[in-house]
Amino acid sequence: METINPALLAKLEVKSQRNFIPLQEVTKPNLTTAELAYYSNMAEQTWRVKACYDTAPEGLRPLRVCGKLAWPTVGAKKLLGIAV
Repeated sequence: METINPALLAKLEVKSQRNFIPLQEVTKPNLTTAELAYYSNMAEQTWRVKACYDTAPEGLRPLRVCGKLAWPTVGAKKLLGIAV
C-alpha cells in the first residue's frame, strides 16, 4: 500500500482552495498563468505550451519575467468577451 506524503497533500489542498475574483474586477496589468487558466477554463500547461510555441491568441502574448509568464489582462478580457 502506498503512503501519502502529508507535505504534498497539504500543498495540493492549498492549491485547490485558491479564490479568484471575477475577471471584470481585476485591475492589475497582468495575470499569472494559473489565473488565466482559471478564467479561460483551460489547463495551465496549455497556456505554457502556447507561450512556448508562440501560438497564443492575438493580444495575449505573454511577458517573461524572471522565468514566469505574465499574461496581459486586457488581452484576456478581450478573448473572453468582457468589456474593457
